[in-house]
Amino acid sequence: MEKDQNQSNIKNLSEEEDKNKNSGLSNNTEKENQIQAEEKSQEEKILELEDKVTRTFAEMENQRRRFEKEKEEAYEYGGFAFAKEALSLIDNLERSKQILLNDETLKNSEALKKILEHLDIINKDLISIFSKNDIKQIESLNKKLDPNFHQAMMEIDNDQKEPGTIIQEIQKGFTIKDRLLRPALVAVAKKTKNDEEKDLQNKDNLEKK
Repeated sequence: MEKDQNQSNIKNLSEEEDKNKNSGLSNNTEKENQIQAEEKSQEEKILELEDKVTRTFAEMENQRRRFEKEKEEAYEYGGFAFAKEALSLIDNLERSKQILLNDETLKNSEALKKILEHLDIINKDLISIFSKNDIKQIESLNKKLDPNFHQAMMEIDNDQKEPGTIIQEIQKGFTIKDRLLRPALVAVAKKTKNDEEKDLQNKDNLEKK
C-alpha cells in the first residue's frame, strides 16, 4: 500500500516537472518571438531613418545646386539693368559729337578739334570699362543682318552691297557675356528699282526659254 502511494507521488512529481518544462519552453518561445518582433521593429525603424536621411541629403544637395546656380546668375547678370542704363552715356556722347560737327560756327576751329578729342577719349574709356565687365559692342557695318543682334530700321538703295548687308549703324548694339544687352539699330542695303526690274526681266526671259 505504501509502495503504491510512493509511486503515485513520483508520478505526480514527474507530471509537474513536465508541466514546468512545457511551461518553460512556452515562455522561452514567447520571449524569442517577442525578441524577434522587437528586432524586426528596430530594423524597420533603422531602414525608415536611413530612407529619411537619404531623402534629406538629396533635398539639401538639390537646394545647394539651386543656390549655386542662382548665385552665379546673380553674379553674372546682376548688373544687367545697370549696364543697360549706362549705355545712354555712349549714346549721349555720340549725339553731342554729331551736334558739334553740324555746328557751322565751330567748323574747322581749334576749339572743335579739342572738344572732339576729349569726347573720343571719354568714349574709349567707357568702351574699355564695358569690355572689362564682358560688355561688348556688336559688329554691324558690312555684316549680314542677324535678327539675334540687329534690328533693321530702314532699307537704302545700294547696288554696291548685297541685299540685307548693313550699310549704316543708327545706334550701337551691345552684349553682356552670352546675352543680348541691346540690339544694334541699323539700315540695310536693298537693290535699286532698276536692278529689281532687270532681275524680273531676266527671270521672265529664262522662263520663256
